[in-house]
Amino acid sequence: MSFDRDKMKEAAASLAEQGVFVGTSSWKYPGWRGQLYEQDRYVWRGKFSESRFQQLCLAEYGEVFKTVCVDAAYYKFPDRHYLQTMADAVPDDFRFGLKVTDEITIKRFSNLPRFGLRAGKPNENFLNADLFSSAFLASCEPFKRKIGVLLFEFSKFYPSDYELGRDFATDLDAFLCKLPQGWPYGVEIRNKHFLQADYFAMLQRHQVAHIFNSWTEMPPVSEQMRLEGSRTNPGLCGVRFLLKPGRGYEQSVKLFEPYNDIKDPNPDARAAGAALIREGVEAGPQRRTFIFVNNRLEGNALQTIAAMLSAASQYDPP
Repeated sequence: MSFDRDKMKEAAASLAEQGVFVGTSSWKYPGWRGQLYEQDRYVWRGKFSESRFQQLCLAEYGEVFKTVCVDAAYYKFPDRHYLQTMADAVPDDFRFGLKVTDEITIKRFSNLPRFGLRAGKPNENFLNADLFSSAFLASCEPFKRKIGVLLFEFSKFYPSDYELGRDFATDLDAFLCKLPQGWPYGVEIRNKHFLQADYFAMLQRHQVAHIFNSWTEMPPVSEQMRLEGSRTNPGLCGVRFLLKPGRGYEQSVKLFEPYNDIKDPNPDARAAGAALIREGVEAGPQRRTFIFVNNRLEGNALQTIAAMLSAASQYDPP
């Protein structure tokens, strides 16, 4: 599936007016030059400038798409200057998906170097509603109008974390009870056995969206969509197409970099994306639907989105 910049711009704008926002996970990919990005914009003294590209490409991204998932917020609490810079780069009708900082969503720190002395230890700030409000939401408040969804991404839990899914649902319920109202919250989990009726019912009570996700150890999005009660907020629906089920992150990076072309089409994911687009259009603008696609699903998120939109009869490239 080819990517036509002008056709995508038209399709993305039309869908956004109908409440369906389609975009990518992050945006700083030099491999998209010649497709989404114009090389000449980032040339300095006769050469492509990586720093210039990193600083300026969001503005060009926002000329075509109406949403993006901001992964960077997951690794540190965003400050107002960072959010202001992003908000200034995009049009007024652009809506960000922000991943909530992992200081709130990690129960026990892994042994990654970035955790330093905290590696392997319990996180004392896990599901700390006060910290979330003061360190995350406070920075977001001036830009609330441009925030489409706040994503609580919970990495895979182990039996030492939660023996049963309902135990996690109980803790999450208590956390959500303490959160300020009026924000578009979504929850994404990585334990397939937690996708039970009590989990969905709890999210529904709080009007928090379950975020469908395609990931290594999760069932395909199409399978998640068929689960009864999985649409937990009538006003908000979200999905992140990250990895093909069964394929790990490192394997995907090695297979797909530099993300300039599709290398392994995923018909099931494309069909699920198209179905959610159609569902969102049918629901109308009173329900906002956010669909985020990662390069590591097929190799090139731009072309994957084009294929999904084409299957949903929303995109007709030449």
